[in-house]
Amino acid sequence: MTPEEFRQTGHQIVDWIADYRANVAQLPVMARTAPGGIKAQLPGQPPQTPETFAAILRDLDAIIVPGLSHWQHPAFFGYFPCNGLPASVLGDYVSTGLGVLGLSWQSSPALTELEEVVTDWMRQMVGLSDAWSGVIQDTASTSSLIALLCARERSSNYSLSRGGLQDEPAPLVVYASAHSHSSVDKAALLAGFGRDNVHVVPHGAHYAMDAGALEQLVEHDLAAGQKPCAVVATTGTTTSTALDPVGEIAAVAKKYGLWLHVDAAMAGSAMVLPECRWMWQGIEGADSLVLNAHKWLGAAFDCSLYYVRDSEHLVRVMSTNPSYLRSAADSQVKNLRDWGLPLGRRFRALKLWFLIREQGVEGLQTRLRRDLANALWFAEQVRAQPDWRVMAPVPLQTVCVRHEPAGLEGDALDRHTLAWTDRINQSGRAYLTPAILDRRWMVRVSVGAASTERAHVEALWALMREEAEGTQR
Repeated sequence: MTPEEFRQTGHQIVDWIADYRANVAQLPVMARTAPGGIKAQLPGQPPQTPETFAAILRDLDAIIVPGLSHWQHPAFFGYFPCNGLPASVLGDYVSTGLGVLGLSWQSSPALTELEEVVTDWMRQMVGLSDAWSGVIQDTASTSSLIALLCARERSSNYSLSRGGLQDEPAPLVVYASAHSHSSVDKAALLAGFGRDNVHVVPHGAHYAMDAGALEQLVEHDLAAGQKPCAVVATTGTTTSTALDPVGEIAAVAKKYGLWLHVDAAMAGSAMVLPECRWMWQGIEGADSLVLNAHKWLGAAFDCSLYYVRDSEHLVRVMSTNPSYLRSAADSQVKNLRDWGLPLGRRFRALKLWFLIREQGVEGLQTRLRRDLANALWFAEQVRAQPDWRVMAPVPLQTVCVRHEPAGLEGDALDRHTLAWTDRINQSGRAYLTPAILDRRWMVRVSVGAASTERAHVEALWALMREEAEGTQR
C-alpha cells in the first residue's frame, strides 16, 4: 500500500467510524449471533492473493458488525462504561500510525515524557498529592498483579534475588473482600501467594470491607505463624460499586506493615469531581492505586493508570537493564520498561492527551455529573414503584435492582429475574448484565455510555417494567 493509497483508504475508514458512531443507536445493542456463527462465515484458509479494501469493508459491515455488542450504544447499560470518545480514538490512531515503541527513553523520548505529563495531569485532576507517580498499564488486572508483586518483594526483603517465596520461612498472606474484582484473586495466584493464602475479609451490610474484621484476621494469622503482606481495598466494587473504607483500612495496613493497593478501576474517574473524593478518603495512606481512564473517563481501551508512592521500589522489582538498551541519558530520565511487566510499550499517552485537551477538565466533569444525576433519577423511579427494589446504595452510576412480585421468592425469583433480563437483551433495545448479590440474582443498570441521556434512561425504565411486570399479567 502506497502512502497515497493509505490516504484514500484512511479517509474511508474514518468516514466508516464516524457513520458507525452516528448510527449506532439504530443497531440492536447486544449481538444475537449463535456460538460459531461468525467463524462459519469466514474462510478457513488465508487468502493467497491480495484482496481489495472494498471487499474487507463489505465483510466488516456484513459479518463483523452484526457480531458485536455495541458498547457505544446509548442503550448500553451493561458491565461498566467503556467510552472511546472520538478525540481519544484519533489519538490511538495516531499512535498506531506512528508505530513507535517505548523500549527505553532514547527509543522515543516523546513517548516517555508525554506519559509523564498526562499521568501527572490525571494525578492533579483526581486530587492526589505530588507524592504519587504514575505510569500507564494496559488494564487494572495487570496493575493489580504489579501491586502484589511489589507487596511480595517488600514483605520478603526482595526474595526474588534469592530463592523466591519457596525460601520464605512463613507463608505471605493477601487480604481482600469477597466483593473485590476477580482479577485480584488471579493476581495473587499469579504472584505465587497460593489460594490458601488469599484471605477473604468480611463485609458489612453495604458490601464494603469491615476494617475491624481485617485487623482481627491479621492478628489471627500472625498468631498462626503466617506473615500478613498486602490488602486490596476497592473504591467502587464490580457488582454494586460499594466503597471500602480506605482510611480505616490504611490505618490497619500501617499498623501491621501491609501493602495497601486500592482498586478504583471504574470509580476512579469520579474523583475528577471534587464532590466525589470522599469516596476514597484516606487514599494518601495507600501504597498503590489503579484507575482505568478507558472506562468512564472516556479514553479508548486500553489505558489503565497505575500510581505508586514509592517508585524506587517499583523500579527495583521490575527493573531490567540489558546492554543493548543502555544509553548515556539513563541517569537523567525514566525508562518506563522498569515500571511494568512488558519491555515494549505503545504510545498510549497520546489518546489520553488528545482526550483531556479536547474535552478539558470541565467537559469531563459535566458528562460525569450528568451520569450520576441520571443514575439517581433512575433509582428514585425504582424505589417509588411497588414490587421493585434498589438492592444497594447508589454512590456512583450503577443501580442494582430487582423486581420482586408477590409470591415469588428463592429459585423462582431468580428464574424470573434472569428471564426478563434476557428478554430485554434479546430484543436489542437495551443491554443489561445480571449479577449475584447476597446469593440471589439481581440486575445491574450501569449508566455511563457517552451518548446516554435522560431520555434513554427513561426508555430503559419503561422497557424494564414492560418485560418484568408483563409476565405477571
